[in-house]
Amino acid sequence: MPTSPHDDRILVLGIGNILWADEGFGVRTVEEFHRRYVVPDNVTILDGGTQGLYLVNYLEEADRLIVFDAIDYGLEPGQLKLVRDDEVPRFTGAKKMSLHQTGFQEVISAADLLGRCPQHLVLIGCQPLDLEDWGGPLTPPVRDQIAPAIDLACAVLAEWGITVGRRSVPLADTERLLANDIDYANYEMRPA
Repeated sequence: MPTSPHDDRILVLGIGNILWADEGFGVRTVEEFHRRYVVPDNVTILDGGTQGLYLVNYLEEADRLIVFDAIDYGLEPGQLKLVRDDEVPRFTGAKKMSLHQTGFQEVISAADLLGRCPQHLVLIGCQPLDLEDWGGPLTPPVRDQIAPAIDLACAVLAEWGITVGRRSVPLADTERLLANDIDYANYEMRPA
């Protein structure tokens, strides 16, 4: 068991489906976080996509968890909301927008039942505008929240005693979080 936050195993996770417009917010945010920052060895950055219960092992190995996701909070499109600890499962199941949300609530529950749920949970959710555009990009109000969501995650990491550093050298193509031209630059920004 870690003795200080500096020893904690931290997972920074983005979940969602990049094929359904704003549903891809979590994946696109964690992808951009990875592109911008270098993290200490005890921090793992993961594109969880729509893996559902396959993510249980990752949660079991983490002491602290930050999740980026598109969540219907009933707010204005593009509005961010950060919830912590016991509030997280309540919001991930509040209104089902896609299969991955139900799956992620089940992931938290499964890890909790096994007695290996992260001790600290943070959900950084963004209110979506469009979830119906198959193959479409993030809408502008949601895309505009990627940087503020990353700033929130950096602030939470700093609370936990973790310092992230800006990359001084651009991320090599081989180090991208998403490959096969599904990364943001190749998928959403390609010419029409």
